[in-house]
Amino acid sequence: MSHIAEPANTETASPVALPWVKRLVSFDTVSRNPNLGLIETVRDELRAAGIESTLTVDERGQWANLFATVPAHDGETNGGIVLSGHTDVVPVDGQDWSSDPFKPEVRDGLLYGRGTCDMKGFIGTALALLPKMQSTKLAKPIHFALSYDEEIGCAGAPLMISDLQKRGVRPDGCIVGEPTSMRPIIAHKGINTYNCCVRGFAAHSSLTTQGLNAIEYAARLICFIRDVADEFRAKGPFDELYDVPFTTAQTSTIKGGNAINTVPAECSFQFEFRNLPTMDPESVYRRIEAYARESLLPKMQKEHANAAIEFSKIASAPGLDASEQAAITQLVRALTENQDKRKVAYGTEAGLFALAGVPSIVCGPGNIEQAHKANEYVSLEQLAACEAFIGKFIHSMSVDAQGVR
Repeated sequence: MSHIAEPANTETASPVALPWVKRLVSFDTVSRNPNLGLIETVRDELRAAGIESTLTVDERGQWANLFATVPAHDGETNGGIVLSGHTDVVPVDGQDWSSDPFKPEVRDGLLYGRGTCDMKGFIGTALALLPKMQSTKLAKPIHFALSYDEEIGCAGAPLMISDLQKRGVRPDGCIVGEPTSMRPIIAHKGINTYNCCVRGFAAHSSLTTQGLNAIEYAARLICFIRDVADEFRAKGPFDELYDVPFTTAQTSTIKGGNAINTVPAECSFQFEFRNLPTMDPESVYRRIEAYARESLLPKMQKEHANAAIEFSKIASAPGLDASEQAAITQLVRALTENQDKRKVAYGTEAGLFALAGVPSIVCGPGNIEQAHKANEYVSLEQLAACEAFIGKFIHSMSVDAQGVR
């Protein structure tokens, strides 16, 4: 039996999406785990409803994106609007949960579980309303886009977008359902993550002059990254519509050395910066790389000729700066009856769609403050609001609403 067409439970007044959201949350799709089981389940349910999907599988073979289209009444599959969401979630390691994060449960009007807020609530609601999409005489198609590895730098969506371009699929717009409390978000920062490996030379700690301390030079580079961040904080550029109104940078992880009495030969660390979309992210990276190459490396090579500093990009996702004149912006503002201008520091796949020529906006159920934490939740009220929003969206795509004959 298909779960897509499950009716709302009128006795408990639960949102129609609740069974679907619970089902999605029950898949442990922490980014280090494959998401193929979830994707294949959605594919099979869509197929049972007469909708075929295109899967783009990454080189590991166990992670995949899904793209599916509910065609217009005349069979047209091009144009239309994408409903986009990522299927991966962040780890629960070390968090103190009151219940199993992958066995969702409702308590006091809140649905608890990893991914309920970020962002399986939106995906589940969209899937639950497939019957309404199919029973509506659509003037334009509606697309589902489900991706993998968003939480580690939007790594999966580019593969799907590239496939759409190769197949000549050209949507008119995209709604990314990240948690925004069902308020339109018109802009977000870009995300850029890098690994840096500083290579020195090992020696006994009693003979420091014969070695090259990789940790100490890595520390100098890390402090420079902090100096860059402090400069952005003090001097900008600024955009006061953001909760954090300037470009930020930080070092996130570090590893180096193997013994207290050994000069460390290697130190690696990861850093990120989140740029305002009006700032070129490459200019930030070039500044950090130039300091390493021009200031640190010559000093290191005076101590040992084989010293090196190596950078590698982990992932990047462009910022979003949606036009107020774009049809998708005006549509979402009309559907939510919200004209406030909001911008956020977190990143989404909306920037990738926009870069590919698909105007995009962010709007979905739940509050970002609940994401990534222990006892993550989305309220049933927010799911109901999302259900109402997508219901109005479906109507807006109908022949009647668009005046198409």
